[in-house]
Amino acid sequence: MINSTEELEVGQKAPDFTLTDASGTQRTLSELRGAPVIVYFYPAAFTPGCTTEACDFRDNLGSFQGAGYTVLGISPDPVSKLAEFAEAEQLSFPLLSDEDSAVAKEWGAWGQKTVNGRTFDGLIRTTVVIDADGVISSVEYNVNPEGHVARLRDELLK
Repeated sequence: MINSTEELEVGQKAPDFTLTDASGTQRTLSELRGAPVIVYFYPAAFTPGCTTEACDFRDNLGSFQGAGYTVLGISPDPVSKLAEFAEAEQLSFPLLSDEDSAVAKEWGAWGQKTVNGRTFDGLIRTTVVIDADGVISSVEYNVNPEGHVARLRDELLK
């Protein structure tokens, strides 16, 4: 097993990436400069926690977008599974496929975790808020999906 990758910190430039979304479109983080972005990493589409978090972002998307935020979800799922997830849950924000977990590792969202008593290397639920200049303004690792989006909304949309 590998140790956790190096975590990102507030004040540093967010590492750029280009990933394919559920519709097959290439999305590049740096192309979103000029407006704030919320990037959240989730382990797997259609799992209970990931569905809760995605639906919470969906249900609060209008308030985030109204404040100028773009929301991006990233998981190691293949594009086809993301497309099914987006359709099934009526998700209207981009879901990006990081099948080799390279972006998750670069962003510190990969490492050792324990689920149901089993320890393994995997994606760590993470949320990163990036300002309009591409600088990290907030980062949270080991996110609990229950209530996370509401708390994030309260913090960002004061």
